[in-house]
Amino acid sequence: MQAGAGSYRQQTWIGDIQPLPVLVVASVALLVVGVVMISSASMDMAAVTMGNSYHYVIRQIIFAGLGCLVALIAVNVPVSWWERSGWLLLGIGMLVLVLVLTPMGRTVNGSTRWIPLGLFNVQVSEVAKLCLIAYLAGYVVRRRDELLNTWLGFFKPLVVLGLASMLLVIQPDFGATVVLVTAAAGMIFLSGVRLTRFAPLVGILAVLGTILVVTQPYRLKRVVSYLDPWKDQFDTGYQLTQSLIAFGRGEWGGVGLGNSIQKLFFLPEAHTDFIYAIIAEEFGLLGSLIVLALFTALVVSGFMIARRAEKAGMPFGACFSYGLTLLMGLQAGINMAVSTGLLPTKGLTLPLVSYGGSSLLITCIGIGVLARVELERLDKVRMSSETTKHKPRGGAVYE
Repeated sequence: MQAGAGSYRQQTWIGDIQPLPVLVVASVALLVVGVVMISSASMDMAAVTMGNSYHYVIRQIIFAGLGCLVALIAVNVPVSWWERSGWLLLGIGMLVLVLVLTPMGRTVNGSTRWIPLGLFNVQVSEVAKLCLIAYLAGYVVRRRDELLNTWLGFFKPLVVLGLASMLLVIQPDFGATVVLVTAAAGMIFLSGVRLTRFAPLVGILAVLGTILVVTQPYRLKRVVSYLDPWKDQFDTGYQLTQSLIAFGRGEWGGVGLGNSIQKLFFLPEAHTDFIYAIIAEEFGLLGSLIVLALFTALVVSGFMIARRAEKAGMPFGACFSYGLTLLMGLQAGINMAVSTGLLPTKGLTLPLVSYGGSSLLITCIGIGVLARVELERLDKVRMSSETTKHKPRGGAVYE
């Protein structure tokens, strides 16, 4: 009896957690961590390459302010607008993926992933991921019966994903392809599709992924260096070994803010893809675990919002929330796994923390959408409770 009471108290305590404050606090904390760490990780490089030590941190502060603004705008956009605009968003997502492959695209380090817009460059994969997840969420809701019961309904969204993935691989942006496909597959699975339908898909994706790695020498080198980075630490394994050195120098408590050695031109992309290694060096294992905990809180709150929306009869809001949370969680998880050597080196930013306007703005929009879903759910619950209060025993509602 006591065990049952304890279980009941535990369930009640979990049910009492409000995911919206957790989502907001975790997001703001990560945004602040990002600004602080970019100011630390980029100053020396910015002084040499840009002639201004504060070049990157000033831009990141501007992007952070714009991110807060677009998040507030997203909070005020009804979830129904995203559902109605599925085809429009699909068109925008595909259009930017095509435009970047034209002379409009900008090539950096052999990859054509950006469209210059004067003051900053737009990374098209970030825009495409948001648009495609919104479209697919609408498809899952509109064609739910077809999706769950027929192979044709299951393969239709895969055709869209396949086309988008092909355009991403051409850039090439293999990391964004993995994140998009995995998040979309997870969203479709959570909608109720049987696991048996995913078995052939997983096999096909594994074969295609292997082909993409083997046919591109630079990808194959990354996999080989990932298996033993110290074997060629001054060439293919250089980035990973320097990242691991940063983790080793940080030990438990870190060397202190601003005291990183690896950011002094030893670790490439210290303020973007490998900023987590600089966090570990300057704040140690404890600091890196705090950042991991913040991302965990963000992801868990996102899933709680999605689950509660599902229970409240908001299928599109729930599906869209699942997709957005998977996007952010997967990208953060892959970035941190790359920095610690758990995955092969891949060019993915750490959401809200790494330098980069496109990733930051799109992530803030996603957080704003999650907040909107939860607010609409709370409104629905409040209206339902008010209706129940005014309902007489006979079942009719007072006019």
